[in-house]
Amino acid sequence: QVQLVESGGGLVQAGGSLRLSCVASGRTFSRLAMGWFRHTPGKEREFVSVINWSGHSTYYGDSAKGRFTIFRDNAINTVFLQMSNLKPEDTAVYYCAADPRAASTTDFVGINGYEYWGQGTQVTVSS
Repeated sequence: QVQLVESGGGLVQAGGSLRLSCVASGRTFSRLAMGWFRHTPGKEREFVSVINWSGHSTYYGDSAKGRFTIFRDNAINTVFLQMSNLKPEDTAVYYCAADPRAASTTDFVGINGYEYWGQGTQVTVSS
């Protein structure tokens, strides 16, 4: 089992920045691929970004490219999502996800690619 706890969400004005964190416990963090998704009511959960176990490979959804950066610190079992130039359409609940498979980052763009999920953290961007 892996437990994931997100933090760092909040209210920010358009153009601002936030850094989300996700702390993992219960399994060797350095063997997990880590992803971020987001969800707004009435829409499907949307892929944001993924990072492989070493941190050397990342992949982003179209909405995140150029504005968001995913990175991890295996020493503290934490993955981060640095979000910049936020827009009102980025408003969502952001979820951290983890999976132990050794696969290409592009294999982790769907929600079915992850075994473990956090509870989510709300991000609200005001215009």
